[in-house]
Amino acid sequence: MATLGTGLVTVGASFTNLNNSKTVTKHPVCAASTKAASGIILATRSLGSRCCRRRISRLSSSNFRIMAFSTTETEKLGIKIVQNPPESKLADLGVRSWPKWGCPPSKFPWTYSSKETCYLLEGKVKVYPDGSDEAVEIGAGDLVVFPKGMSCTWDVSEAVDKHYKFD
Repeated sequence: MATLGTGLVTVGASFTNLNNSKTVTKHPVCAASTKAASGIILATRSLGSRCCRRRISRLSSSNFRIMAFSTTETEKLGIKIVQNPPESKLADLGVRSWPKWGCPPSKFPWTYSSKETCYLLEGKVKVYPDGSDEAVEIGAGDLVVFPKGMSCTWDVSEAVDKHYKFD
């Protein structure tokens, strides 16, 4: 993990030098690096290990941008979406053991006879619930819940590969 003030960035975060746009992705075992912003403490599993803990002091934080993945939960038009859910949530749900389904770019109607929870591994889709001109956009990394009885049109712009479960 990397700590900057009270903010938290998970191991695997990318640090981009804004002067030359070179991205350095931290190694998952030892996140210590001299290519980080001023005052950042980078650590992983063993906080006592010298190779896993280092305070960086000479570089200006204005030369670097820290990119982190955050989890966002939303509900739109009756569809619940969790963007970038933590792996622990996916494991708790047993997502990796669910069946898989995929399709190429296409457009088709669909009705959910049961509640469906799915996790998109790949793809990009606009879902248009019947009776609405608005779309709900979902894509790779999204955990999505469609309610029982929903009728909609799927407009798949990038091939979909997903795990799914009907309740």
